[in-house]
Amino acid sequence: MRASSPAISSRRQFCLALGAGLGALAAPRFSSAAEKSRAAGIDIATIDRARILKAANGYLREEPISITAYSSPRSAGGKHDYFSEADYWWPDPKSSQGPYIQRDGYSNPENFVDHRHALIRLSLQMPALTAAWKLTKDNRYASHAAKHLKTWFVDPATLMNPHLEYAQAIQGITTGRGIGIIDTIHLVEVARAIPVLEESRVVSKSDSGQIQKWFADYLHWMTTSPHGKDERDTKNNHGTCWVMQVAEFARLTANHDLTGYCRNRFKTVLAPHQIASDGSFPEELRRTKPYGYSLFNLDAMSTACQILSTAEDNLFTFRTPDGRGLRKAFEFMVPFIADKKAWPRPPDVQYFDQFPLRQPSLLFAGLAYGLPEYLELWKTLNPDPAVEEAIRNFPIRQPLLWV
Repeated sequence: MRASSPAISSRRQFCLALGAGLGALAAPRFSSAAEKSRAAGIDIATIDRARILKAANGYLREEPISITAYSSPRSAGGKHDYFSEADYWWPDPKSSQGPYIQRDGYSNPENFVDHRHALIRLSLQMPALTAAWKLTKDNRYASHAAKHLKTWFVDPATLMNPHLEYAQAIQGITTGRGIGIIDTIHLVEVARAIPVLEESRVVSKSDSGQIQKWFADYLHWMTTSPHGKDERDTKNNHGTCWVMQVAEFARLTANHDLTGYCRNRFKTVLAPHQIASDGSFPEELRRTKPYGYSLFNLDAMSTACQILSTAEDNLFTFRTPDGRGLRKAFEFMVPFIADKKAWPRPPDVQYFDQFPLRQPSLLFAGLAYGLPEYLELWKTLNPDPAVEEAIRNFPIRQPLLWV
């Protein structure tokens, strides 16, 4: 047998250490993310100060733009209705006038994406500006962040209607689908930033009420409409992202019933039905992008648990009677974040080289479980992807707003 090289041995030892650390987890002693970060000796404000201010200073020069600035003749909705098209659906080469056909994992570059891009711009700019205000208390940042909120959720000329009836449409098949709701994962960090921004007192009481009403209306649509129920019942990352969104929007609007519903759904649906006995996500592994989808689902599930966990009901340590839970999911996936070359599955058909990023799941788990090796690994990863597909699948970018 050939001896392993020092580099390979080092990687193996690191991965084994990560797994061993998880195997000995105990319930966290600290009840809040801030307490955990202080105890772990990780200072997000210091780590992220330069990147936050660099981004925010650039965003000060860019005016808010909502979906009303763009339109598509293929949309069945109106000016204020969000519209997007299913990524992996293409014209049928055998019938130019026929319905689109699916090519899983391959995004059609001719699809209408302007509304999605506008939403992602909002999710990049408003939280960064809010984080910059939190760091500096400079009201230039707060006032500009507030302009984004007013444009999207208050101003009758530019606001987006609080529904996604026309998201992820497929030409010749449907004008919109429930799985289009995944597009508003980019509102999760916006919602997280709103209470922080309100501390600056630059948001008027009237605007604050309208913003709260918008999110309450969207939450009602997500939980009662046919599209919303379809997305809720999806058995992969879409169902996870539904819980993540509803949890954060319920937190913003103080909807305690829905907060409790999401906490219960994690325990009774997400953990037992999505996490295998080895900690993998089978529904993600069967896709043509198993690595990226597994990271994405772990981030969404961890973010939901970050939102929903309390000192009395810590979802990071929850496990089913047969031992499945986030602990198992991290045991499975973190070694492949530390050493992607060890990934035992085929590489993703697209964008495999773009991941891993500075996954928020690593930060949340490192704090929740008291694992400094997770935090050190998190620090080494790229926090600011430049490729559109990577940005789209990385909606939690400002940890200062979370811990």
